[in-house]
Amino acid sequence: MLSKISLPVIGLSCLALVSAAPTFSFSNNPLGNNFPTPATAQLAAIQTQAHGSIPAGNPAPPAPPKADTLTSLRLIAFNELWEVSFFFQLLKLIESGNPAFQDSSLDMNALTAALTAILAQEELHAINANNALSKFDSNGPVLPCQYNFPVYNLQDALTLASTFTDVVLGTLQDVATLMGIDGDAGLIRGIASVVGQEGEQNGYYRSLQGKIPSALPFLTASTRDFAFSALNQNFVVPGSCPNINTINLKVFGVLNVDTTNIQPQVQDIDFSFAIPSGGIPQSWKPDCSGLELVYINQQNVPQVAQVKSIDINTQANKVSITAVFPFNEGTFGNGLTIAAVVLASGDLTTVDGVAAATQFGPGLIEIN
Repeated sequence: MLSKISLPVIGLSCLALVSAAPTFSFSNNPLGNNFPTPATAQLAAIQTQAHGSIPAGNPAPPAPPKADTLTSLRLIAFNELWEVSFFFQLLKLIESGNPAFQDSSLDMNALTAALTAILAQEELHAINANNALSKFDSNGPVLPCQYNFPVYNLQDALTLASTFTDVVLGTLQDVATLMGIDGDAGLIRGIASVVGQEGEQNGYYRSLQGKIPSALPFLTASTRDFAFSALNQNFVVPGSCPNINTINLKVFGVLNVDTTNIQPQVQDIDFSFAIPSGGIPQSWKPDCSGLELVYINQQNVPQVAQVKSIDINTQANKVSITAVFPFNEGTFGNGLTIAAVVLASGDLTTVDGVAAATQFGPGLIEIN
């Protein structure tokens, strides 16, 4: 349980970085192909650029898929629209010769060719999900928002691409599991194909950062609510999404990871989150002992953190936590770790239980 120990207040470090470019919108057809609703000839050009097509000729999925499966498809479309905006902006910054997005140690021609294909592949992911929604969901397709581009240079962009791809890879595990539970197994093969494709992408991003291509033997699990929260907290301009209300998922409070340059070693990490405007909820208890900080890493049982100190600053409406990051080269902490502040009364033995109890998160930590 968290319990109060008086400490100096740590300065709040916003999870979302300041954008290196104006907010991005698809409204003026920046891609030049009417994405996300290209005409037939434009779709053919996207498929050529992507080196492959939208699935065609396979047996049709059950009609209609279950309501929860439609929620998963809505999340996939929501995420893919953001990814298209990210890779389009990154590619344009590289092609413009912006010095911050050049790197003499890399083959920039090869990088441009790769990102050109990846951009088109993400377009097809979004179009494919929205096509299914147009066919089966009375709410229609997910409409694009306006987006932030929260990086200033190429290496930060590659790091961000790797991190959000890790979250996607964890979340698609959740999506495939839920589809199987709901009897929508006809969609799982397509989801698994995207898992493989995103894994190929991430191995490339990791190699460009001097890391081994594959981070872990079993990638860290995530959930739809964690992914939806991360997207809304970091990349989406608030109030800019025309039909976000059709996505029946939670957006948690922001959990700031205030410690930077986290190393592959046992160390203390500082976190912070905001006290709600109505004050400390009863479920937290006055000293926040009703809360826990939990780590999710790989496919293992979530770990409740050893909290060394906590400061509750009611004047600043902020709670600051210092907790041990129990890194172990063989068992904990490599790849993506998801941190969450949760109700101590929840089931903290499973990823789903942690997500159900989460109040603030995800805090995203990347090692190696």
